[in-house]
Amino acid sequence: MSRDHNQFSTKLIHFGKEVCEHTGASSVPIYQASTFHHEDIFNPPAHDYSRSGNPTREALEGYIALLEGGTRGFAFASGMAAISSTLLLLSAGDHVIVTEDVYGGTYRLLTSILDRMQIETTFVDMTDLNQVEAAYRANTKAIYMETPSNPTLKITDIAAVTAWAKSKGLLTLLDNTFMTPYHQRPIEQGVDIVLHSATKFLGGHSDVLAGLAVTNDEELGNRVKMLQNGLGTVLGVQDSWLLMRGMKTLEARMRHSETSAGKLAQWLSERNDITQVFYPGLPNHPGREIHERQSLGYGAVVSFDVGSGERAKQVLNAAQLPLVAVSLGAVESILSYPAMMSHAAMPPHVRAERGITDGVLRFSVGLEHIDDLIADLDQALSLSK
Repeated sequence: MSRDHNQFSTKLIHFGKEVCEHTGASSVPIYQASTFHHEDIFNPPAHDYSRSGNPTREALEGYIALLEGGTRGFAFASGMAAISSTLLLLSAGDHVIVTEDVYGGTYRLLTSILDRMQIETTFVDMTDLNQVEAAYRANTKAIYMETPSNPTLKITDIAAVTAWAKSKGLLTLLDNTFMTPYHQRPIEQGVDIVLHSATKFLGGHSDVLAGLAVTNDEELGNRVKMLQNGLGTVLGVQDSWLLMRGMKTLEARMRHSETSAGKLAQWLSERNDITQVFYPGLPNHPGREIHERQSLGYGAVVSFDVGSGERAKQVLNAAQLPLVAVSLGAVESILSYPAMMSHAAMPPHVRAERGITDGVLRFSVGLEHIDDLIADLDQALSLSK
């Protein structure tokens, strides 16, 4: 895929609401209001109640729709609020096919909440289209993709899965948190709904919790709007403003972090004390060719297996530069332990089946100098031998 750098860079700064039309202010005003006055009861205002619509939140929603190339954008209180709200497009008795190594929170939603509502799920290795097709049932209504997957960074062929889904009349949803629209725009490849934990790379500063969804047509957008309003899972105006501020630097942050992530992945792959390195930019990554067809970069997340859970915990306690924490996609590097953090909701045997061993660590590369990050990880790995 080719990218017009100037076009995307310019959209990040000039998205239609970047200047207040009333005052000329250089950022979107924060409309800290829960309700709106009806000057003329026969001609109601555009907004009446902030759950249903707020100018600050709507500026953000238009912003992400523009970046993803969709028709409607929606801002939610968290990534999981976005995921759970859109999955409620499904009804009791419906079946959904899902990437097997999906984010742990999504797994928990599907297996402990939506299953109680008789929404059925089959998890498959979505790198294999045959497995996707074999999971189809008469009551299948949707396919949920996450590519690259979390944390093993497996690659799903978006165009192939989406084309098959369209032939069956299925709704397609894709979690684009890791790549962001800077690298990957699934709607351009036929996906119906794109989802983000905007807490991560879009926000970029570990200071806002938010989720975003973008639909590919107006009719679907109207259905998601009804769910957002009916469930009340909306993002507050202060967080909407913070997220817009973070998104303006998305390209600058992602370019720096991705360059560093590539160096980190290469360095890890050359060590003899690392069992496996997961990064789509490595030459031996099994999904690299497909990823390069559908994405414009490799991202800033590198996962690696240090061999055992005991050693993983030693590395976590010895690392000094990265935050040892859940989440990712921030200006500071974040070192996570999926078995105890992002994927703790998965039973151990389920994690093992998906290749998420107790030795796997996930490194979200921030804006620190890569030489310092490598030196710090080197000492942590050396201390843990």
